[in-house]
Amino acid sequence: MIHTPALAEQPLRLAVPEALAQSGFAQFVVPRFGLKTGLRIERVGENEDAQMRFVTEGPVLFEGLGAQWSLTHDASPKAERFAAWLRSDIGKRTIESYVAPDGATFSSTVEKAVVVPVVRYGGDADEGEKLSLQMCGRCHVINAKNRMNGMGSTPSFAVLRGFKDWGERFETFHLRNPHPSFTQIADVTDPFDPSLPSPIVPMEMTQADLTAILTYVGEMTPADLGAPLQTQ
Repeated sequence: MIHTPALAEQPLRLAVPEALAQSGFAQFVVPRFGLKTGLRIERVGENEDAQMRFVTEGPVLFEGLGAQWSLTHDASPKAERFAAWLRSDIGKRTIESYVAPDGATFSSTVEKAVVVPVVRYGGDADEGEKLSLQMCGRCHVINAKNRMNGMGSTPSFAVLRGFKDWGERFETFHLRNPHPSFTQIADVTDPFDPSLPSPIVPMEMTQADLTAILTYVGEMTPADLGAPLQTQ
């Protein structure tokens, strides 16, 4: 009986974008996967046919060179194994151990950015900042412009913006102590009781002023409270 030698197993093809190829990253990582698993991967250009390719869209595996990188691949077990290896502890250590000739590094610990939606109230945010500093800045830290002038016992606007119900808090601030004793909003609040005058210079504003302040705060970046957003 004549035995025909088995054809050499074809390597997986991995399409590597130019930036990763020039950095030397793929040349460093891929052979180490082969040493650990015995599976062969052939690196090809990003526009060539391949079962796998590094891309900048999709679930992030690592970041570097100013981008976040993912791996798209077919459903073959070998491609799945390479993807799983990149996510494994040893794969992550391999990624993070590489330093490009120009000093660039790569990280497998990718922080997910928390996107805080901008809330728009339709007012003038610039005017809202001015009014906030003028009217509220004597007690609250509004921003860096008055960071040394607020009262330590009152939360900053950035902290208040971190509460889930921040909008309601600002909309009804005139009902919350100590504000009722010195706040007047035209066509909203009742005049002060003559027998109970304001203990400090009254804060007088219009509904348009409040809308401007709400607009400014809505576009503000909340302070990092180090915990899930609070409701109380």
